[in-house]
Amino acid sequence: MKALMIFLAVILVLLQYRLWFSHDGLPSVLYLHHQVDVQQQGNDVLEKRNQLLAADVHDLKSGLDALEERARNDMGMIKREETFFQIIEEAKSEQ
Repeated sequence: MKALMIFLAVILVLLQYRLWFSHDGLPSVLYLHHQVDVQQQGNDVLEKRNQLLAADVHDLKSGLDALEERARNDMGMIKREETFFQIIEEAKSEQ
Protein backbone atom coordinates (compact mmCIF):
# COMPACT_ATOMS: atom_id res chain seq x y z
CA MET A 1 0.00 0.00 0.00
CA LYS A 2 2.84 2.36 0.86
CA ALA A 3 4.54 1.64 -2.47
CA LEU A 4 1.29 2.42 -4.32
CA MET A 5 0.97 5.78 -2.54
CA ILE A 6 4.57 6.67 -3.40
CA PHE A 7 4.00 5.65 -7.01
CA LEU A 8 0.83 7.77 -7.24
CA ALA A 9 2.62 10.73 -5.63
CA VAL A 10 5.45 10.48 -8.18
CA ILE A 11 2.94 10.33 -11.05
CA LEU A 12 1.14 13.36 -9.64
CA VAL A 13 4.39 15.33 -9.40
CA LEU A 14 5.34 14.42 -12.99
CA LEU A 15 1.95 15.44 -14.31
CA GLN A 16 2.06 18.71 -12.38
CA TYR A 17 5.57 19.40 -13.68
CA ARG A 18 4.37 18.89 -17.24
CA LEU A 19 1.37 21.15 -16.64
CA TRP A 20 3.38 24.05 -15.21
CA PHE A 21 6.77 23.89 -16.94
CA SER A 22 6.58 22.09 -20.29
CA HIS A 23 6.44 23.80 -23.69
CA ASP A 24 2.77 22.88 -24.10
CA GLY A 25 1.75 23.61 -20.50
CA LEU A 26 -0.09 26.40 -18.79
CA PRO A 27 2.36 29.24 -19.64
CA SER A 28 1.99 28.41 -23.32
CA VAL A 29 -1.78 28.42 -23.05
CA LEU A 30 -1.77 31.80 -21.30
CA TYR A 31 0.55 33.22 -23.96
CA LEU A 32 -1.75 31.96 -26.71
CA HIS A 33 -4.79 33.50 -25.01
CA HIS A 34 -2.94 36.82 -24.90
CA GLN A 35 -2.04 36.53 -28.59
CA VAL A 36 -5.67 35.81 -29.45
CA ASP A 37 -6.76 38.94 -27.57
CA VAL A 38 -4.19 41.07 -29.39
CA GLN A 39 -5.25 39.64 -32.75
CA GLN A 40 -8.92 40.24 -31.94
CA GLN A 41 -8.20 43.89 -31.19
CA GLY A 42 -6.39 44.21 -34.50
CA ASN A 43 -9.30 42.55 -36.27
CA ASP A 44 -11.75 44.97 -34.65
CA VAL A 45 -9.76 47.95 -35.93
CA LEU A 46 -9.64 46.48 -39.42
CA GLU A 47 -13.36 45.67 -39.32
CA LYS A 48 -14.17 49.30 -38.52
CA ARG A 49 -11.94 50.45 -41.37
CA ASN A 50 -13.65 48.01 -43.74
CA GLN A 51 -17.05 49.34 -42.71
CA LEU A 52 -15.94 52.91 -43.44
CA LEU A 53 -14.57 51.89 -46.82
CA ALA A 54 -17.77 50.00 -47.65
CA ALA A 55 -19.78 53.11 -46.77
CA ASP A 56 -17.55 55.20 -49.06
CA VAL A 57 -18.01 52.72 -51.89
CA HIS A 58 -21.77 52.74 -51.38
CA ASP A 59 -21.83 56.55 -51.42
CA LEU A 60 -19.73 56.70 -54.57
CA LYS A 61 -21.93 54.17 -56.35
CA SER A 62 -25.29 55.59 -55.31
CA GLY A 63 -24.96 59.35 -55.00
CA LEU A 64 -23.36 62.14 -56.92
CA ASP A 65 -22.63 64.21 -53.82
CA ALA A 66 -19.77 62.01 -52.64
CA LEU A 67 -18.38 61.78 -56.16
CA GLU A 68 -18.54 65.55 -56.56
CA GLU A 69 -16.85 66.05 -53.20
CA ARG A 70 -14.00 63.71 -54.19
CA ALA A 71 -13.57 65.47 -57.52
CA ARG A 72 -13.42 68.88 -55.84
CA ASN A 73 -11.10 67.95 -52.97
CA ASP A 74 -8.80 65.39 -54.54
CA MET A 75 -8.61 66.56 -58.15
CA GLY A 76 -9.31 70.29 -57.84
CA MET A 77 -12.21 70.16 -60.29
CA ILE A 78 -14.98 72.76 -60.51
CA LYS A 79 -18.40 72.87 -62.18
CA ARG A 80 -19.20 74.75 -65.34
CA GLU A 81 -19.91 78.42 -64.80
CA GLU A 82 -18.24 78.33 -61.39
CA THR A 83 -15.39 80.60 -60.50
CA PHE A 84 -12.45 79.27 -58.56
CA PHE A 85 -10.79 81.60 -56.09
CA GLN A 86 -7.46 80.70 -54.52
CA ILE A 87 -6.45 82.67 -51.48
CA ILE A 88 -2.74 82.81 -50.77
CA GLU A 89 -1.67 84.09 -47.40
CA GLU A 90 1.48 86.14 -47.20
CA ALA A 91 4.32 84.60 -45.26
CA LYS A 92 4.88 86.34 -41.95
CA SER A 93 8.40 87.59 -41.52
CA GLU A 94 10.04 86.85 -38.18
CA GLN A 95 11.62 89.78 -36.41
